[in-house]
Amino acid sequence: MRLVKDQFRAGGLGACVAAIGLLSAPGRAGAQEIIELPGEDCWLEADFQEVYRVGAADGEPWQEFGRVRTVAFDGAGNLYVLDALAGRVIVVTPGGGLLQVVGRLGEGPGEFGGATTMAVMRDGRIVVGDSRQRAYLVFDPDGGFERQVRPDGDPARVSFFWMWPESGGESVVVGTQLAGASYLGGPERTPRPLTRPIARLILTGDDVLRETIAEGWRPPRGEADERRAFEPGLWVGPLPGGKVAFSDSTAYAIKIASAEDGVSHILTRPFFPEAVTERIERAERDRRIAEAGGGSVTRTPGGVRAVGGGGSNRWVERAETIEFLEEVPVVRGLGTSWGGRIWVQRRGEEPHEDGPIDILTADGSYLGSFRTGATRIPDAFGPEGLAAFIERDGFDVQTVIVKRLPRDVN
Repeated sequence: MRLVKDQFRAGGLGACVAAIGLLSAPGRAGAQEIIELPGEDCWLEADFQEVYRVGAADGEPWQEFGRVRTVAFDGAGNLYVLDALAGRVIVVTPGGGLLQVVGRLGEGPGEFGGATTMAVMRDGRIVVGDSRQRAYLVFDPDGGFERQVRPDGDPARVSFFWMWPESGGESVVVGTQLAGASYLGGPERTPRPLTRPIARLILTGDDVLRETIAEGWRPPRGEADERRAFEPGLWVGPLPGGKVAFSDSTAYAIKIASAEDGVSHILTRPFFPEAVTERIERAERDRRIAEAGGGSVTRTPGGVRAVGGGGSNRWVERAETIEFLEEVPVVRGLGTSWGGRIWVQRRGEEPHEDGPIDILTADGSYLGSFRTGATRIPDAFGPEGLAAFIERDGFDVQTVIVKRLPRDVN
């Protein structure tokens, strides 16, 4: 057994940094190290400086977003906004002005039929995943269309819904965040894989070259073979050096993996899944009915009905028959920053609520946590501490707010 412990004050963070590592069972290419991080939270201040914001109903035409699917930065600090409804990518300068518009709706070369995700390389090249065309569209740094790259092999193992760029080269990391996501092969539904793969897609040719980095755990299905409540997401983020961080289970276990070594080590904190009880099941069913527009829920010996609201009793039936996983997951989200920090969203007091956000390093240090509600994980990280958040204003219009984070957490 190897024991490592280090504790000091991080510059600018004012948080304890500590790690305790234990050597565990062998993995794909050697031993996996379990790094046990401290259980006591060291709180950070989320005093992020706003740099600019774009998107407004009464703004310039280019700022009238239809449906922002994803945002990203390049190495120069330019912001890229994928508007799936308008079928275009808006490129914004570091000062918040319009740089260029890339793509448009259509079925021709460089046009989007169903743009669902985007990755931006540090040199400004853009990769857009188009689920309708079942292809990746690659644009050069000037916005010119270069080529269309199609998956080769099993289309069920290529995602068009979540994608992250790797630093350098022409590759992206893909994964399926939800255990219940559909796998489609053209017009027909294909069987779901037994695992949730995380892969590197190399886009240098006409066909996608796929390299498996890790195989995430896929929770078993219930009798109805439908997604169960509280199934853990597969949360993925790329790290420097070709590695990824991911969470795939109900436990607080952040796995660090590479294609060469598999999972090399796992970061843990002493927070544990909560067993799903009848009270939790009942509360979750009522919440789903209310969120679906079913109004308040009335339970009587004769049955359950939704009273008021704009929904219908079919929501009651769906909620009342849903199956549950045995545990409520600890982790509700994960993101990796420009500099390789790992942001981990923990659950809150209730199973469906977000809680604190932990900041970790891939080598096994705990830098501190943001309190519940202080911030959320940015939708994109950029250079020099830039981070973008997709929000909605008072008129329910999507707005992208760019802020600057302290260097230590980015």
